[in-house]
Amino acid sequence: MAAAPVWSVDPRTGKQREQVALEATAQEVDAAVRAAHAARDALADRTVRAAFLRSAADELKAAEDTLVEAADAETALGPVRLTGELARTCYQLRAFADIVDEGEFLGVVVNHPDDTATPPVPDLRRYKVPLGVVAVYSASNFPFAFSVPGGDTASALAAGCPVVVKAHPDHPALSELVARVLRRAAARHDIPEGVIGLVHGFEAGIELIKHPLVAAAGFTGSIRGGRALFDAAAARPVPIPFHGELGSLNPVVVTQAAARERAEAIGAGLAGSMTLGVGQFCVKPGLVLVPAGDAGDGLVKSLTDAVSATDAGVLLDHRMRDNFVAGVAERAALPDVETPVTPGPGGEHTVSAGFLTVPAARLAARGEHDLLLEECFGPVTVVARYEDEADVRAVLSRLPGNLTATVQLSAEEAAGEGAGAALLAEVTPLAGRVLVNGWPTGVAVAAAQHHGGPYPATTSTSTSVGGTAIERWLRPVAYQGVPEALLPAELRDGNPLGLPRRFNGVLER
Repeated sequence: MAAAPVWSVDPRTGKQREQVALEATAQEVDAAVRAAHAARDALADRTVRAAFLRSAADELKAAEDTLVEAADAETALGPVRLTGELARTCYQLRAFADIVDEGEFLGVVVNHPDDTATPPVPDLRRYKVPLGVVAVYSASNFPFAFSVPGGDTASALAAGCPVVVKAHPDHPALSELVARVLRRAAARHDIPEGVIGLVHGFEAGIELIKHPLVAAAGFTGSIRGGRALFDAAAARPVPIPFHGELGSLNPVVVTQAAARERAEAIGAGLAGSMTLGVGQFCVKPGLVLVPAGDAGDGLVKSLTDAVSATDAGVLLDHRMRDNFVAGVAERAALPDVETPVTPGPGGEHTVSAGFLTVPAARLAARGEHDLLLEECFGPVTVVARYEDEADVRAVLSRLPGNLTATVQLSAEEAAGEGAGAALLAEVTPLAGRVLVNGWPTGVAVAAAQHHGGPYPATTSTSTSVGGTAIERWLRPVAYQGVPEALLPAELRDGNPLGLPRRFNGVLER
């Protein structure tokens, strides 16, 4: 059977733009993985790795106009958003280069022999080594930051791991362009182009996760697709780590006092967050607990006014549009669900933003309203009106794991008075990032960032954003009684590479 063509499609019209490639066969996936595996030694030198990452950022920036134009043609996300996302991606590559230069990620620990300890301690030296080839599954909604040149790729390369990327079908032409740019950066440092592999097609993604030379995988996408790959990774003869970001409701709790104090501002802020990027952010607030009564009514009115003023938008593809239209219709048809602003089709190729309201009590017990506790991708949120704190606790107790949880507090509660601390304690087990008086859309690339959460938000406890994302692609090795001459340079007594380390229990920098 002939390989299926891969088409670039314009989401604004649904029409095919150009044939980009053919879906990769099993043999082509094997070739890409083997080429990546063969490129491992070229990444062994940290100085070369850091220089490569900086060159990748430089090359992406130099190609900005071409890349942004291609990305907009395939995603309809707009030049302003895409230019900012590309800048973030370049920053992320440079940030990982700095981490590689610093060397703390290696976790170097040296213990000299100590016969007085119980039990005695032999000569032990520990650091971290790269796992090997990493499979990266691109996201639809971030064609730069979570795709071919994104955080999974940048952190894997920083760890010393070549990558093979499964391109997302929503932006295949851009994926090809970006892969060429990254390979051009690699060539500047005599790194084989196989260090960045790229394959297209659903079956290619399955073949990739099963390949015996793939040592780990990173994924951003749906619960269904991510869980299938996670299960495949676990079912291999040699299971591998699968770091997947699958789905998140990102609950928000607005206290009675906060609603009384600033209902209008909270409603407007919520509208901006839930419609940002046409509601296609993985951290979009999808469930908001708002008090019943006058204060909550004011918030809902503010939300209604702001959402009503939002223009219709284009989703990433027509399949997502169809799923959104069907999903909001099914939710709106449930008993006691109202639609102050009705979400749905905005035109032949667009969708209009909206939100649903429901009594919180409807969500407190298992039943048909469970659908409202599932992520709906697009510009919609569910506002659950609660009567008292017992309602809030009952709903929170039914939520799965999330990337984020947000609490909106009054000034007094934020100062430590009232229920603020108790509410934070209530939501912390639900999410990997907890916000107070902010909105979750926007994930800063920073050392303290954590982009992950309990399942199904992610399949591991790691982060896919921030410096510690590099830890996903490393494993520790301890050397015992190894002569100095045979030790890796990172572990020798004189610290010839000047690395941060813990030496006989003392932290050295």
